[in-house]
Amino acid sequence: MQVLIVEDNAELAASIAEFLELQGAQCDFAYNGASGLKMATELKFDVILLDMMLPKMDGINVCQEMRLRGCTLPVLMLTAIDTETDQLAGFRAGVDDYVVKPCPMPLLWARLEALYRRTRKTSSLLKVGPLELDRGTCRVVRSGKEISLTPTEWKILEFLMLQSPNIVSRIDIEDYIWPDQDSDPGKLNVHLHGLRKAVDKPFDYPLILTRTGLGLSIEDTSGK
Repeated sequence: MQVLIVEDNAELAASIAEFLELQGAQCDFAYNGASGLKMATELKFDVILLDMMLPKMDGINVCQEMRLRGCTLPVLMLTAIDTETDQLAGFRAGVDDYVVKPCPMPLLWARLEALYRRTRKTSSLLKVGPLELDRGTCRVVRSGKEISLTPTEWKILEFLMLQSPNIVSRIDIEDYIWPDQDSDPGKLNVHLHGLRKAVDKPFDYPLILTRTGLGLSIEDTSGK
């Protein structure tokens, strides 16, 4: 199990890592929220142990930004603040579970293991032909070439791949990306243009298809 420990108390982080590594985990560290966000979205981990109170960016905002970027790694929040309001804020931001400091190490390990097992039961890899989207590492690859997307483009692609090969309407896409906003076809067009430019234009044939009068789909038609 690859664990990212985001904790500004270096002594506590080292103590946690020492125990986790005795259980067979491999640990890496970030000591502020900004570094934690960068590592979580750019490197490969199985689970994140995230402190709530961090310099530069607090744990709630780190988790919220991870989810906005399409990163689905399980997050165990470590906090000294045991209030219902703070826990609800964390869950709304995308936190998967909480432990309150000081936490017995065996309990901390049990919570991490539970999140790890739960995640492994659901495959994080979506595939359509030569295109792969890893919901755990937030990487997108087509024919071996890594593709860089904006957070919104990533979410549109995720939705299309989850529904593939079915056709999805533009309204359904907007509801998935912006559930609390009014429809704005122009804004969606801008993001779709960027997505197609990244996913289809450099390659021999398109995967994202327009179904006139119906919506969009993503499928590999190379063999048809």
